[in-house]
Amino acid sequence: MPRKAVKKPQPPKLPKGEAEQVRIRREIGHDFALKPDGFGRQRLTPGTAEARRIYEVSNGGYTSTVGVVRLRNVDPLTGITSLTRQQREAGQRFRDDFERSQREGLQPQSWSERVDSGRIGGSVPDRVLSAGRAYAHAAAALAHWEVAEVVRKICLEGQSVKAIAERSGEGRDVVVKLLKVGLDLLAVHYGMMMGKKVG
Repeated sequence: MPRKAVKKPQPPKLPKGEAEQVRIRREIGHDFALKPDGFGRQRLTPGTAEARRIYEVSNGGYTSTVGVVRLRNVDPLTGITSLTRQQREAGQRFRDDFERSQREGLQPQSWSERVDSGRIGGSVPDRVLSAGRAYAHAAAALAHWEVAEVVRKICLEGQSVKAIAERSGEGRDVVVKLLKVGLDLLAVHYGMMMGKKVG
C-alpha cells in the first residue's frame, strides 16, 4: 500500500514590500538588519529602527542596473555626513536628556491625599528633578533662539535639514551651520570639547 506524501507546512506570505526591502538590502550589503526566520528566509528584524527604514531604488528598483538607492527615515544625526563624532555624541546626549526628562516626568507619583488636602510624601523624586534640570541646562547652553530651534527640530523631532530649509526659506548650508554651532555649544556644555572655541 503506497504511503501518502506528507505535505511540508507552507511558510506564511511575507508582508507587502518586505521581500523587496530584503532584496535591496542584500544587493547593497546592508544585510546586518536581516535575520533568518523559521523557514530559512531572510526577514527584517521586527521592532527595530532599521526595519522601519525604507530603501527606495530608482531605475526600476534594481541596484544591479546602476539604480540610485535613497534611504528614508534616517536619523538626521547619522544622515548628515559632515558632522564630527563629537557633534553627533553631543546631539545624542541632548536627545537622551530630553527623553529621560519626558519619561521620568510621566511616571505616576505614589502619594496619598490627606483630608485637609495636604500631601503625605508628596515631594517630587530627585531623579525627576535631575532629569528635568539636565535637559533645561543643556537647552539653555544653546543660547540663541535660531540655533536652539534648529537643534530641537533635528535632534528631538527628527526633522530633515531639507524640510527645515524649505519651511524657513533659508539655504540648507545655513541650517547645517546653525546645527553645527548648536552641537558644538552642547559639546562644550557636556565637557566634550574642553577649551575649544565655538564659532
